[in-house]
Amino acid sequence: MAEISLNNINKVYGDDFHAIHDLSFDIRDGEFMVFVGPSGCGKSTALRMVAGLETITSGTLTVGGRVVNEVDPKDRDVAMVFQSYALYPHKSVRENIAFPLLMAKVPKPEIDRRVEEAAEILELTAHLDRKPGKLSGGQRQRVAMGRAIVRQPAAFLMDEPLSNLDAKLRVQMRAEIASLQRRLGVTTIYVTHDQVEAMTMGDRVAVMKAGRLQQVDTPQALYNRPDNVFVAAFIGSPSMNLYEAELDGRTLTLGTNSFDIPDAVFEKRPSLAGAQKRPVIVGIRPEHMDDADVRPASAQIRARVTLVEALGAESMVHLAIDAPWVDAGDPDAVGEIGDGKAAVARFSPKSGVAAGDTATVAIEAEELHFFDPETRLSIW
Repeated sequence: MAEISLNNINKVYGDDFHAIHDLSFDIRDGEFMVFVGPSGCGKSTALRMVAGLETITSGTLTVGGRVVNEVDPKDRDVAMVFQSYALYPHKSVRENIAFPLLMAKVPKPEIDRRVEEAAEILELTAHLDRKPGKLSGGQRQRVAMGRAIVRQPAAFLMDEPLSNLDAKLRVQMRAEIASLQRRLGVTTIYVTHDQVEAMTMGDRVAVMKAGRLQQVDTPQALYNRPDNVFVAAFIGSPSMNLYEAELDGRTLTLGTNSFDIPDAVFEKRPSLAGAQKRPVIVGIRPEHMDDADVRPASAQIRARVTLVEALGAESMVHLAIDAPWVDAGDPDAVGEIGDGKAAVARFSPKSGVAAGDTATVAIEAEELHFFDPETRLSIW
C-alpha cells in the first residue's frame, strides 16, 4: 500500500493540446479515490500517467514517497484494471489470474496459493477451470480484478471497469468493488464518468473539467458545498436546477416569482447578508422541491408542469419556471425565459399534478445554493 502524490502534473500533446493543467493533490494510503468528469476531461489521461502508460510533460508523481516519473510501468508496483477486461480467451480463469505471477517468475506453490485466495475472495473458485467465454460479464470483471489482486500491488488503478455491464449488474459490481477495496485496504484510483458511481464508491472524489481539477472532497461535501457551478451541476442526480436571480435584502426574485430567504441561509453564507439587488445564480436540487399541496413550505413558486415521470416511490416532475436558466450541462450558457428548458423536481407520489397544470412548488429555501454570475464560484 502507498500514498500517491500528484504535484503540478501537466500533459501536453504536440505543441498545442494541453490535456492536463497543473493537477495537484494527494491520495492517502489505503484511500479509494475516484476521478470523475465528462468525456474528454482528462481523467483517464491522469490515471494512465500514474500507471506509466502516458509520459508526464512536467510535474512530479510519487508513489509511496518514490518519484516515478521515469519508472517503467512494470516497476511502479501498481495494478491496472481495464474497461475491456483484457483477458486471454484461450486460457482458463486460473491461468488468467496467475499470468502476472508467472511473468514475475513467482514459485508455483505461491502462485497456487494466491490464485486460490483471490478466487475465494471473488467467488470464482467454482469457475477456475472455465474459459472467459463461458462466463458472464460480471464474472469476467471479477477475473480481471483477481489478476490485479494476486500481484499484491501498492495501488489499484481502475479505468471505467463497469462501463460494459448492464445497469443492474453495474449496481451490484460497484458495491462489490467498494467492499473488496475496503477489505484489502489497498490505495485505489477509480475513473468513471458516472457521478452516481463516484458518489457511492469513493472515500473522496476528484471532479475534473477540461483537464483541470475543479474540486476534490468527500462525496457529501461535494454535494453540500460545491465550489462552483460546474461541480454543483455535475454532482447529484438529477442535476441541480440553476437559474439567474436577484437578491435584494431578504427577498429572492426568480423571474416572475419572489420569496423571502430564511435566516439560516445568511448564517451559512454571510457574504449574502445585506445584498441590494445583487444578481446571483441560484441552485435548487430536485429533492428540495415538492408539491406544496403535499408538503408545504414558506418558499413557494408557481410553475407549469411539462412532464410527469411516475417512478413509484417518487415522481420526477418537469417544470417550466419563468426565469433565465443556466445550463447544467454547460454552465457557461444561459437560456432565455420560456425557451423550453425545464427544471426537474422530485415530487411525492401523493402529488396529483399532471402535464399542463400550473403547480405551486414548495422549495426548501434553507437548502438553496448561490453562485456569483461572473466567477461562477459559490458564495459563502
